[in-house]
Amino acid sequence: MNTSIGLTRAAHYEIRVKGELDARWQSWFEGMTITPGDDETIIRGTVADQTALHSLLTRIRDLGLPLIAVNQIEPGEST
Repeated sequence: MNTSIGLTRAAHYEIRVKGELDARWQSWFEGMTITPGDDETIIRGTVADQTALHSLLTRIRDLGLPLIAVNQIEPGEST
């Protein structure tokens, strides 16, 4: 059984966190789009692989932002 199937392909993600990040954090999140809202922020974009996704989640943790949701989405889709 090959458990690495799908782990090395780029995918689009929408990550929701509690709290507000402004656009100045965009470079810290490797070109992801940051959209602040009412006491939550949506971070959306393409992630190269699972390692990159975990790196993004570590950055969110390091900022102390509570994670609300992580969803894989189709390009252009919003949840």
